[in-house]
Amino acid sequence: MILFDRDRNRLTAPYESELRSRIGAILTNTLTNESLRRIVTQQRTSGRGIMHLGKKRDHGKRVLVCLVACLMWIVAASAQQRAIDAGKSLMTVRVYKAGFLSALGHDHEIAAPITRGRVDATSGHVELYVRAGALQVRDPKASDKDRAEIQKTMLGPEVLDGQQYPEIVFRSSSAQPIGAGNWKVSGNLMLHGETRALVVEVRETGGHYVGTTSFKQTEFGIKPVKVAGGSIRVKDQVRIEFDVQLAR
Repeated sequence: MILFDRDRNRLTAPYESELRSRIGAILTNTLTNESLRRIVTQQRTSGRGIMHLGKKRDHGKRVLVCLVACLMWIVAASAQQRAIDAGKSLMTVRVYKAGFLSALGHDHEIAAPITRGRVDATSGHVELYVRAGALQVRDPKASDKDRAEIQKTMLGPEVLDGQQYPEIVFRSSSAQPIGAGNWKVSGNLMLHGETRALVVEVRETGGHYVGTTSFKQTEFGIKPVKVAGGSIRVKDQVRIEFDVQLAR
């Protein structure tokens, strides 16, 4: 049986139903009584003494106590994890121009919708997923023709290679408070088939988690795009801005 629905960030309906019924049975001693009846039947059949039966009963109670504790821990853990609202959460990627003739180029603004993810505010654990093919060039100063060409280059084998590496993933490993409503979140970013450590600065604002981070394209095996012999190129450093809202 599948226990946890990662996309919906909750226990699956069949398991949640079974979990509730088991807890209810345990709290009303139904399961205990049924287990005891089975033990009594076994004792009569085997001819073992009442002392052995008592030991069995005590052992059964200990097992049931452990079972209740484990089940309640699972319920509490799943309640602390919350899915993000993908429709209201977004990353923005900024890539800046460089080179001798950089005045002829563009700074790039790229929208990166977050397709799914979850946040555990208690432990500071965060997981965010972005589909590479969903990235969209928004350069406001570029023509429609230029934006289309930049989009094609970005998703092609020269940069993201979206067909071979379709998903971009960030998973946190720790979160350190650095003030009221502010954290320094450390984790790993998987991009272009490479995984590298990344530190993200996060702050909570009106129910949103917003923040920034940066990294170099070359750290993930991506060569910064350049034209005209390098006279016009993009910087290696990339800036990421994000705004994450949790689902209600």
